[in-house]
Amino acid sequence: GPESSGKTTLALHVVAEAQKTGGTCAFIDAEHALDPGYARKLGVDLDELLISQPDAGEQALEITDTLVRSGAIDVLVIDSVAALVPRAELEGEMGDSHVGLQARLMSQALRKLTSSIARSNCLVIFINQIRLKIGVMFGSPETTSGGNALKFYASVRLDIRRIGQIKDRDEVVGNQTRVKVVKNKVAPPFRTVEFDIMYGEGISKMGELLDHGVNANIVEKSGSWFSHSGQRIGQGRENAKNFLGENPDVANEIERAIRQNAGLLDDAMIAGPEDDAAEPTEDDGITMPGELAGE
Repeated sequence: GPESSGKTTLALHVVAEAQKTGGTCAFIDAEHALDPGYARKLGVDLDELLISQPDAGEQALEITDTLVRSGAIDVLVIDSVAALVPRAELEGEMGDSHVGLQARLMSQALRKLTSSIARSNCLVIFINQIRLKIGVMFGSPETTSGGNALKFYASVRLDIRRIGQIKDRDEVVGNQTRVKVVKNKVAPPFRTVEFDIMYGEGISKMGELLDHGVNANIVEKSGSWFSHSGQRIGQGRENAKNFLGENPDVANEIERAIRQNAGLLDDAMIAGPEDDAAEPTEDDGITMPGELAGE
């Protein structure tokens, strides 16, 4: 995606969710731009996160290969492919031409990485930037840096765009973001999702609850008012989000209803029937096989 669209924020949210389930994560910061304070606000445990800031692209991909082969990593983020500078370019003069160096580097690295990624069951996220091709008359002039190898090897490709601003009076407090799945080997592609990224907070969960709640008719929307179970939540989307943030019980109730409506398993379904009902006993009035045989 383009700059300031939320690529690193989305990747850090993935890291935070993986850490919550006990996973080990690594972050290869080739851009040297990771903000520890912001990562903490998104829920990332920096004490448990492996962070590397390599100088050359070869070094970054070598570290990636070593970590993936170790089998100890569950999620690995590379931020970003465009910042993986080949060593020859680093050691050369500023105006030197290095045609196709980065593409060759990525192609060779991905040939090595694919088999070890599949064996280690590790999720590797490559963040990439957008460049414009010169002289394109038809079709989109946009392309991604680092050659075509990454497009071929990727199982899922997400296109992330900023589509609007969220304002509190005159102050911009966040972005409206749209993510489109442009390639998917594991599910149907071309699905889109829209969400809010609030500055200093990350992806707004309360905004998600409101949107999904309205779509599933769990939250009623009448004009600019939002209400749930006859209780008015707030006038306007931002006020309703603030109410849910201050009242976690209502937010949890809406989340549970959304999950049940979507057919996702809740705790009762996972637990299954009661243990005492699992095995028939003599008191149940059920004849056991042994009794029929006269034992």
